[in-house]
Amino acid sequence: MLVGTAIGFASIDLAHKWASHAAYHHARSPFVAVVIAVVISGLVLLVPRVASRAALLGAAAAAGGALGNLVSLFVWSQGVPDPLVLRGATRAITFNLADVFAVAGDAVLLAAVVLHGMHRRGRLHERV
Repeated sequence: MLVGTAIGFASIDLAHKWASHAAYHHARSPFVAVVIAVVISGLVLLVPRVASRAALLGAAAAAGGALGNLVSLFVWSQGVPDPLVLRGATRAITFNLADVFAVAGDAVLLAAVVLHGMHRRGRLHERV
């Protein structure tokens, strides 16, 4: 379930990047690509151990966002496209849907794990 949902989030991000014109891109090093792959693997391998659908959904969104940016590193030669731009008076913030999915997924995952731990406080000392 987690992997399929993550692929869905990544697909939405990649389709948006292909359909939108991005004037801004951010480059990433090969080291960052490895770190992204490790984060995705950690989410996929560890989060299913938590008996929480909200944690799975958060992990899927975070992994999907990371996967979308990882694929973008290899598809776009100029770097990861950032088609979403929020302009201020003197500065702007550029990002993409993968960034939104990753941040929102992390927030949901963190909240779900904290609530899961609070509800099962008596069992926190048990080995996983």
